[in-house]
Amino acid sequence: MASSRYFFAAWPPAGTAAALEGWAKTLEGRTTPAAKIHLTLAFLGAVAPEKAIAAARRAQGRPHALPIERAQYWKHNKIVWAGPRETPAGLKALVDSLHLELYKAEFILESRAYAAHVTLVRSAPTPRELPVLPEVEWPVGEFTLVRSAVSNKGSVYEIVERFPL
Repeated sequence: MASSRYFFAAWPPAGTAAALEGWAKTLEGRTTPAAKIHLTLAFLGAVAPEKAIAAARRAQGRPHALPIERAQYWKHNKIVWAGPRETPAGLKALVDSLHLELYKAEFILESRAYAAHVTLVRSAPTPRELPVLPEVEWPVGEFTLVRSAVSNKGSVYEIVERFPL
């Protein structure tokens, strides 16, 4: 039996995802497959998606780039992630607007500050050092509402709706 959870995300171009997956495969742990590499903007959980879609349509944002400038290991949850040194202004404005609209629609989001990161390896032991990241481009021209169906065979992501910037 599958259960569905929803989240908003930005997806990289296929070549960027493939390069990040290839980089991640040089490390120990469970590599995120290229097709699942994404930047989460807001996690909703098990919700009815209609209110989330309406809120996302009200969110304001502009096209921008997501720089992939650094990689880090987080010991507390044993992941290796990559992302920008600082959240770009365009991404911060989009996330702030989306979160505000979701809050107005009575969604309860995580209270911690947003940290732009892309999980590339899970269940990772502490690496001696992280290799140099590939030079990639990640233009953000839209964001999506995604359904994650979790079953005994793992998770499957399905884009429910796209929201152009």
